[in-house]
Amino acid sequence: MLSKLRKSCSAMLSGLALLVAGTAGCGSPAAAQPASGAIAVNVHGRDSGAIIDRNIFGQFAEHLGTGIYGGVWVGEDSPIPNVRGIRTDVVQALRALHVPNVRWPGGCFADEYHWRNGIGPRPQRSSTINTNWGGVNESNHFGTHEFFDFVDQIGSDAYVSINVGSGSVHEASDWLEYMTADGSSALGRERIANGRREPFRVNLLGIGNEAWGCGGSMRPEYYVDQLKMYARFVHNYNRAQQGDAAMRRIAVGADGSGDNAYTEAVMSAWKNKVWSWDIEGLSLHYYTIGGWPARYDSVNFGPREYAELVVQTRRLEGLVAANAAIMDRYDPARHVGLFVDEWGVWLAPLPRTNPGFLQQQNSLRDAIIAALDINIFARHADRVRGANIAQMANVLQSMVMTDGPRMLLTPTYHIFRMYVPFQGAHLVPVTLDAGTFHVGDIELPRVDALAARDSNGVLWLALTNLDPDRAAQLNVAIDGVSVRSGTGETLTAPRINAINSFEAADAVRPQPMTAQGQGGRLNLSLPSKSVTVLRLTEARN
Repeated sequence: MLSKLRKSCSAMLSGLALLVAGTAGCGSPAAAQPASGAIAVNVHGRDSGAIIDRNIFGQFAEHLGTGIYGGVWVGEDSPIPNVRGIRTDVVQALRALHVPNVRWPGGCFADEYHWRNGIGPRPQRSSTINTNWGGVNESNHFGTHEFFDFVDQIGSDAYVSINVGSGSVHEASDWLEYMTADGSSALGRERIANGRREPFRVNLLGIGNEAWGCGGSMRPEYYVDQLKMYARFVHNYNRAQQGDAAMRRIAVGADGSGDNAYTEAVMSAWKNKVWSWDIEGLSLHYYTIGGWPARYDSVNFGPREYAELVVQTRRLEGLVAANAAIMDRYDPARHVGLFVDEWGVWLAPLPRTNPGFLQQQNSLRDAIIAALDINIFARHADRVRGANIAQMANVLQSMVMTDGPRMLLTPTYHIFRMYVPFQGAHLVPVTLDAGTFHVGDIELPRVDALAARDSNGVLWLALTNLDPDRAAQLNVAIDGVSVRSGTGETLTAPRINAINSFEAADAVRPQPMTAQGQGGRLNLSLPSKSVTVLRLTEARN
């Protein structure tokens, strides 16, 4: 988690100091008025951009609050339906998202995690204290084998973050050997004795976490020296992971404050590297947070708070571009990918919860912000190769929330499911005059858009209406193609702060959307405060 948020958020808030409150209410149906004039959306269907890497839809599961214990793991003896201790309802929900990878065990927790505490018979495992998150007991019942069982059950890949802060090269090297070696290795035989004959597949390897903060407060130069050793001596022994299937190593990058010293240091070292070490990725962490400690309420907020957080979210586009530009100077062929492996809305903890558990609600506002973030990653698909929302269950901007045997899907979950067709699709450029709306002195674009063509040649269009009060009329044209129709779903609700609760689990859920072509163009009305994803049917000229 971000350790420099005080600095970065203070800078952001100073820029918002002159903002004044907007109109009362949070976008109720009575306030929704059709927009004057239509927004022209031009989809450049003849152009094919970079592939939108599936990994930008990655998830993040840290040992934090009830993210693991209760959210994923309930134990084999639990009355909650489970498979080998992993709750069935969560697995089923996540399978529908086609989750490409899960980052584990952290986060700040990763740099105090010692893997041997989490293997072997569970009753014999050492319990520890989670000093980062609430000072609670860590049973270590969810360890290496349980994690890989979990990613197998949801059909995902493993993104393992190794302990650079309080660990050693030797410890990390042994862990990778334990996970990936065959029976010819003593550590491989130990894994087999613990119940797993085939080597695990580690697709992504994080070489530390936030080394500039909770991962050791290291100077960039010091981290680079550590990085070289870990990248040299921590091997993947799995013979099935060769060539294009080889494990990708992700170095620590920028902290999201605008200080890109880590990006400069790591990329400069990579440019001048010798044969003995390499990396395939560099991280960037960025949260929409609005001050430190987090103060924005996840349920009770108005138009001003909504607009301020959208302003902060849109700042990510510039951060991605700035870091990509630095990477381009050292790596013009773009061998090293940018991984935004922590992102999301970080809000004030819910009342009467442990503040160290980072438990918040998840509203329609957060779903809209998620769509904006995903669109940013996709627009930079030539450099952004991965992203991991924080976090998967019960923590921050989660996909699911659980309470004992109950589980609900959050509005952000629905965004990830609606965007599944964009995984691995070719980016298609979109131009539009988005228009503007105002909340006090804040001016924001009304519409954001993303288009892509999947492997079957089907064109998909995602449209976000940021305006909380007015519908947006759109006129969509595709270069050289007549649009017959668009079918899909729209996510909206009567209020921008609408949530799903255990008392009303479907208050925010997608509804079918159909639009017919007229004169070769698609005319449709986007509801206020909404995200729409459409499958376009084309009649070629």
